[in-house]
Amino acid sequence: MSAAIARRRPQREGIAPARPDRLSRLARRPRLATMWNEPYLETCCRATLHRLVLAGSLGRPDGLKDGPCLHRLEALGLVCRRADSRFEITEAGRARHGSEILKRREPLPP
Repeated sequence: MSAAIARRRPQREGIAPARPDRLSRLARRPRLATMWNEPYLETCCRATLHRLVLAGSLGRPDGLKDGPCLHRLEALGLVCRRADSRFEITEAGRARHGSEILKRREPLPP
């Protein structure tokens, strides 16, 4: 495209033309490593995990509205089913609750 045509072409409002020096700086920017090494927990599953912590040794029964989330968390190894068919949190679940819900580096004590 010639310079005369570029000058006649109107600029869209609020959008600055690309500057080659800025693009080259962005291209040299270091790439970040992957952030997550564990599966994402949906909001409903995070709430279920928190309810398990609040329930403590009593556990949560199957068949409630959060049943599908309890089964998902069981597949992830964050909860386990006891002999009386109630769910309780595992050590991995406590660590995940502490890091993701409470935003702590150390897991909560049992």
